Amino acid sequence: MSPTPWWNPARHADRRPALLARARLQAALRGWFAGQDFLEVDPVALQVSPGNEAHLHAFATEAIGNDGQPVQMYLHTSPEFAMKKLLSAGEERIFAFAHVWRNRERGALHSPEFTMLEWYRVGQDYTVLMEDCAAMLRLAAEAAGVTTLQYRGITCDPFAAPERLSVAEAFGRFAGIDLLATCDGAETDAAALRAQARAAGIKVRDDDTWSFLLSKILVEKVEPHLGHGRATILDRYPTAEAALARRCADDARVAERFEIYACGVELANGFGELTDPAEQRRRFEAEMDEKQGIYGERYPLDEDFLAALAFMPAASGIALGFDRLVMLATHAPRIDDVIWTPVAGG
Repeated sequence: MSPTPWWNPARHADRRPALLARARLQAALRGWFAGQDFLEVDPVALQVSPGNEAHLHAFATEAIGNDGQPVQMYLHTSPEFAMKKLLSAGEERIFAFAHVWRNRERGALHSPEFTMLEWYRVGQDYTVLMEDCAAMLRLAAEAAGVTTLQYRGITCDPFAAPERLSVAEAFGRFAGIDLLATCDGAETDAAALRAQARAAGIKVRDDDTWSFLLSKILVEKVEPHLGHGRATILDRYPTAEAALARRCADDARVAERFEIYACGVELANGFGELTDPAEQRRRFEAEMDEKQGIYGERYPLDEDFLAALAFMPAASGIALGFDRLVMLATHAPRIDDVIWTPVAGG
């Protein structure tokens, strides 16, 4: 028997309380940003580059000009490039509720099209974004009228101060792996990480890259333990896994990148933003080389974005999965339950 479609009146009645909570949370967040002197912007989704991360997959299309000639374009995987251009242009505090598109992603926590809440603070340290996220967890609970966030039986107190630990600490605690012994700045040692992964009982292949191994260990051994009881801030990612972030001043092996988890679910990804065009180009090219090697494709670089970085002031920025936050606040089991009109075929 096929599932009842979302537009069925009875099904909609079941979904409506979570959707109304979504609307209340979105209004509350807009009010919170206004109180922080942020400006809401509306970046366009059609871009010359969808983003340059090896394991993100875009939707491609063609723009037909007045001359009838097609030009390759993409739906963005994040509004990041456009919003950083606005920082370069002179804006200082901006946010956006942006629809974004990511291919090869469908499941309980993934939709091919979803809403990303992204915001930037010029001249402020990335740790301020951690405080922002903690405030948003509280707003989510209040909008939904609950005292705990929940997903698959795991609960998280949104009013408790988040735990903060580094990626290296988390790998040591939950997987018994010395991650920093396998990387030195942008240089990584896949063989060393592979050996440690096998010793930890993780099945890996001889041709797995360091980046793939890190992701696999993170998903299998680390993420399931994060955000239980209270939110977890997973901080100081290896530089090789932080293509858009500044290196930490005290250790070049790690960068100013963090993610926040609640109930074992990743909610947000924040950075102290990299503003060096030459270094950014090098990192993008390395990411695309890895994408070419694994998936047989690469995306173009946004040359306007790289040029704009020369004008961009020091800033911190973050992207939060808005639908996931609504899920946890309404205790919904699937992301489609909190999207007004879910993508067909789920």
